Parts: sequence; C-alpha cells; structure tokens
Amino acid sequence: MNSADSGFLKLCREAFKATSDSIADLRGTDAAGSFVCMGADGTPTSRIDLAAENAIVEVLRNDGRSMRIISEELGELILGDSPEFSIVLDPLDGTYNSSVGIPFYSLSLAVSSYDLSDVRFGYVSNLASCEEYYADAGKGAYLNGKKIRTSLNSNLKELCVSVYGYRQNVARTRKIYSSVRRVRLLGSVALELCYVASGRLDALVDVRRALRVTDVAAGKLILAEAGGLVTDGYGNSLRLPDNVTARVEMVASNGLVHEKLLKLLSGG
Repeated sequence: MNSADSGFLKLCREAFKATSDSIADLRGTDAAGSFVCMGADGTPTSRIDLAAENAIVEVLRNDGRSMRIISEELGELILGDSPEFSIVLDPLDGTYNSSVGIPFYSLSLAVSSYDLSDVRFGYVSNLASCEEYYADAGKGAYLNGKKIRTSLNSNLKELCVSVYGYRQNVARTRKIYSSVRRVRLLGSVALELCYVASGRLDALVDVRRALRVTDVAAGKLILAEAGGLVTDGYGNSLRLPDNVTARVEMVASNGLVHEKLLKLLSGG
C-alpha cells in the first residue's frame, strides 16, 4: 500500500467536508448531545456523533475500494469482498466540546494495514477552526501544508503538558502537576497529540486507561513523523489494539522530556 499515491489526503478532506456539513446545524445545540444509543466501544452515542459517522461512512462507501472500517459507534464494517486496508476512524473526537460550543473538536482518521500493525497515513482536522494535520509514513508531518516539528523544551519546569489523570490514577499524575509549569486539558486527545507534534504542547499524558485505538491511531503517526515519541505509561512501545473496546494509556512527548515524565509517573 503506497499511501502517497492512493489519494488518502483527498479522501480525508472529503470526509472532513461531509462531517462538517453534517454537524453544522447541531454543534452548540441541546440536541447535539442527546443520547441515541450505546456505541460499539461501550460508550454512549450522541446525535452529533451519529451524524458525523454516517456522513463519513457514506464518503468511504463512495470511494469504491474494499476496506475495513473501525469506528467508535459502529465497531467494525467491511466494505467490499477483499479489504485492501483498514480505516481507523473517530468521526468526532471532543463530542462534549462540539455540543456546548467549545471550539476544540476534531475528525481523526488513520489508514493502516488490515491488522493495524502498520499505520501509513494519519489525518486530524479541527472541525471548529479548520486546522488540518496530516502525516504520510516516512515523509514528515504537516499543519496546513507546512512541515512541523516538536518543541525543543527539555526543562521540566518550563513544560506545558496536557495531563489526563482525574478520577482514575490521580496519584500517578500528582508529581507531574506539581513539577511542570503549565497544564492544559483541552478535551480532544487526537488534536492534543497534534499540538505536541507542532510544538504547541510539550507532552500529553493520559493514564486513565480510557483511550481507544480510534483516539490515538492518526495522532500517534503524526507525532512520530514530527520527531516525537509515544509509549504506554511505563515506557513500553504502544501497540494499537485491533478493536474499539480495548483501552490503553499513553505518554506522548517531544522525546526530550519523555524519561523525566515516566519517572514522575512511577513516583520518582
């Protein structure tokens, strides 16, 4: 699969437009967050989630290629007889933000080998501001067409970090909160991974064990292509689970502060 020659950026942009159009009248309304059903990932599906997913699936059907789709709401869908690749999809990462009018929510789409062992293309775009991040494996990461790199900050006391450790595993993140300069918690992990990739954040730590493959597949590639590093909460390689029910934890950084953050998580 040669992603550079397969039109995946064009396909992602078509998916973005379809999603944006489908939620235009819902975002920021009471109806947006209304419960529709339980998604395949075990979490509630809202009206705005379902509208976004339906719009993207229609785009993928019209593409005509055989593919496997993994998405939060529908779980798994096979299009055609002999899937050439998998699409890992989060139609709307940041559902609460979109429902109440906080302008930080995104479409996240990754193109991978069938078993998710080899992600070749990642796309994350902010549906509120139209900032577009993407990466083609081995060819760098881009924001609105311009190549991006992670920050060069290596000083803990100067870090700006997104930290998800509330409710579960609060004790593990306490030392990070007290050691870094700034903490931001923005509500769309896919976009926050891209913020680390572009140097807006120095790191992202999420040890709730609540992340799904759909949250991280695209952003993980984008960050890696920008020079960053992604592991689990103990420094091990983060392998993407091949379903939407499995949960993972993650430490993502510019690479320069990774070991320091892992040490803080371990109580050191």
